Amino acid sequence: MNTTTVSTAPQGYREVGEGRFRENVGATLADFPAGRIIEHRPARTVTETDHVLNLALTGNVAPIHSDIQFCAHLGKDRVLVCAMVTLGIVMGASVRSTSGLTTANLAIDELRLEHPVFVGDTLAAQTEIIAARQSQSRPEHGIVTCKISGFNQDSTRVIVFQRTFLVPADALSVRETTNY
Repeated sequence: MNTTTVSTAPQGYREVGEGRFRENVGATLADFPAGRIIEHRPARTVTETDHVLNLALTGNVAPIHSDIQFCAHLGKDRVLVCAMVTLGIVMGASVRSTSGLTTANLAIDELRLEHPVFVGDTLAAQTEIIAARQSQSRPEHGIVTCKISGFNQDSTRVIVFQRTFLVPADALSVRETTNY
């Protein structure tokens, strides 16, 4: 009787011991061909706590974000979520599968807030790779530029921006060295 066990890593994981798997975080330079689109999941619902904590941490006192009576005078029945909350949720959703192993964020460019976001909205992120190349000054890294878009529960784009960051040219060696 043959009891040989074949161990195959599930997609997105690698085997680190017999029957033991580790989730892959981040990507390697070769994983970023221009034109590739990555849909990030799970989506994330904006909570009152997200909004209020951001107001407290940033000191943002704009009444459009905190005063329902002010908003009512403008014909709005609820406060607008701060742009930094929207940016944080959408960019954060992209990190695990793109820049989880980054050593530097280089730029956020062309940021556009295209539709209002409110507490209770559910945001999903999408990344389109614009360019990726090996760094000339740090050849062990690649420079990736992508367009990140965030969509609400109605598939309306609420935010779009470009982000540039460093990724390892060889993610496997970084994972082995850092135990990731």
